[in-house]
Amino acid sequence: MTNDATAKVTKWLSEPLPADVSRALDRLAQTDDVCHVAVMPDVHLAGEVCNGTVIATRELIYPQAVGSDIGCGMLAVACDLPADVLANELTAARVLAGLYEHVPANKHSGGRVPDQLPDELMRHDLSSPSLVKLKSRDGLYQLGSLGRGNHFVEFQSDLQGRLWLMLHSGSRGMGQAISEHHLRQAELSVSGLSFLDGSHPDGVAYLSDLNWAIEYAMQNRLAMARAVEAVMQTLFATEFDWTSLIHSHHNHVQREVHFGQELWVHRKGALPAAESQAGVIPGSMGSRSYHVTGRGLPESLQSSSHGAGRAMARQAARQRISRRDLQQQMRGVWFNQRQADSLRDEAPSAYKDIGRVMRAQRDLTRIIRELKPLLVYKGS
Repeated sequence: MTNDATAKVTKWLSEPLPADVSRALDRLAQTDDVCHVAVMPDVHLAGEVCNGTVIATRELIYPQAVGSDIGCGMLAVACDLPADVLANELTAARVLAGLYEHVPANKHSGGRVPDQLPDELMRHDLSSPSLVKLKSRDGLYQLGSLGRGNHFVEFQSDLQGRLWLMLHSGSRGMGQAISEHHLRQAELSVSGLSFLDGSHPDGVAYLSDLNWAIEYAMQNRLAMARAVEAVMQTLFATEFDWTSLIHSHHNHVQREVHFGQELWVHRKGALPAAESQAGVIPGSMGSRSYHVTGRGLPESLQSSSHGAGRAMARQAARQRISRRDLQQQMRGVWFNQRQADSLRDEAPSAYKDIGRVMRAQRDLTRIIRELKPLLVYKGS
């Protein structure tokens, strides 16, 4: 199957596109069976398909347009405490110490490994013996772990002074293993991207495993949120207000109806933004974040940005941003100062201006709540 014409591309941009991003988007628009591409204002280069892109196809599935961290997403929940509880350095240090102890960056060890996976993950099996084996090993050891890079646990204050938790993480090694396994079964399109037919056994198997990985990512975030709640119960005798929970994912493919037809909608680093659909859009660890609802704009495939988006590749950020730069940019936000050197590629200046991103997508989302960071925990 080939495209008879280049797919329609719609864009919401906060700044001009770099040449390499433009080339990647042109390639995507000329890929077999791709009929629509929506480009979000946080778009940036990332492997074969840019983060911040949404594509629609009729029959074919493109795992690279989902990415390897299947189900990666955001969780936000309010804490029954005023935000100024973290104004004290000693208190902030105790919270950070609790996060390091109870939310591992990599995997659990010793007696902290769960006895078994949640029922939601045990009801369905994966499509190959190697993935089943990985599920019972790495799946257990990594459930409730954060990961590295731009994944984080953050405490924030809303404008009314209420304390909120925000989490960003995904399906850990399970999503990557599932993606790599199915890419080995895929065919190459004329543009060089790998595809599976959504109606054939290989495509059906990928979709089944993908849905399992999405559930794993959601259970992973919930496990971490419960672990953070336990830390806060120990330190402050308080609980989370679970009625405030916002929980969504931004790396997936699913069947949706757009422009009067059923399509496979792939989101890679893009938030679903159907009318009134709740979501979380983070800035950087030193800038504001937002709780939003979608406006359901058809031309965006009912999507929005999933964050600020990188302004610098990691290597460039490490070359340009010093330890002192990071510390200056993080004034007023508690974090582990011993990590300052290793977190330079996560500095606020390595990301786009979240204010400009939000202004660029005013017709995609409504801002419900604005939050500022108080304390950040990241793996390194």
